[in-house]
Amino acid sequence: MKEANKEARRWFLQAEDDFRFVEWVKNQSIFFDKGCFIAQQSGEKALKACLYAHGARHVFGHSLFEMAQRLSQVADEFQSIMDEARRLDRFYIPTRYPNGLPGGSPFQIYRAEDLGGAYVDVQKIIDICRGYLEKHEALPFQ
Repeated sequence: MKEANKEARRWFLQAEDDFRFVEWVKNQSIFFDKGCFIAQQSGEKALKACLYAHGARHVFGHSLFEMAQRLSQVADEFQSIMDEARRLDRFYIPTRYPNGLPGGSPFQIYRAEDLGGAYVDVQKIIDICRGYLEKHEALPFQ
């Protein structure tokens, strides 16, 4: 269990650091496409931290929705972030690649309101994950 919690802490620390970057970008009102992608990444890392804390040895994949579904089988609180996970999953590819969109490039398409929504969604995921990790003694950091 110690190793699982150590790995969970590593992933969650990175998720929080990514979240701080999203907050900074949002406050700068720039790089909306990149901020949306990092919001997705922050949520992904937070959910992976919970899966590691639950005992997963390897966590593959990038879908927040699928990870939240998996976690909801063992903890009811993850049911409350399904919509947020769905919305953030939409930022995984189209925010990075021009061919992920029907026209234009990501930097031309994404706006402040997209990043604002992504920020709110990932903040809720981070909060749920933090609570889960604290309850399972993977946090506080030691």
